[in-house]
Amino acid sequence: MFRGAHAINLDDKGRLAIPTKFRALLQADCEGQLVCTIDLKDPCLLLYPLSEWQEVEQKLSQLSNMVEAERRVKRILLGSAMECQLDKNGRILLSSPLRAHAGLNKKLMLVGQLNKFELWDEDTWNEKLQQDIAQEQQKDLTVSERLQDFNF
Repeated sequence: MFRGAHAINLDDKGRLAIPTKFRALLQADCEGQLVCTIDLKDPCLLLYPLSEWQEVEQKLSQLSNMVEAERRVKRILLGSAMECQLDKNGRILLSSPLRAHAGLNKKLMLVGQLNKFELWDEDTWNEKLQQDIAQEQQKDLTVSERLQDFNF
């Protein structure tokens, strides 16, 4: 399980180092093989261990090519997906199109989301986090049925 928000850097070659605490887990779980794709709703990237991505692919394979919305989701997620391999220094290389989609600059945030990471430009992450907190604090927020019973 991946959790927490971690400040990391993108080098001039488009590489980023995965925090040390996750490297052994990723090596054990997927031999350092990851898949990165774009997020459909936010200007960030989604970084999956290969085993988790294979579950996403299985779900995507169940979508119809005859239903335009389903076909569009498949096209975007699969067409943008890029395999990444952790190198001996715990780094992965991101393609230019992926970096451009998320507006990634030198300072990044790697945000754990249980089975995957979100990868954000640091300034964009901070803005989004503040917006999300403000929205949650509004009294007139519409809550889904699942969130109504959620306790922590």
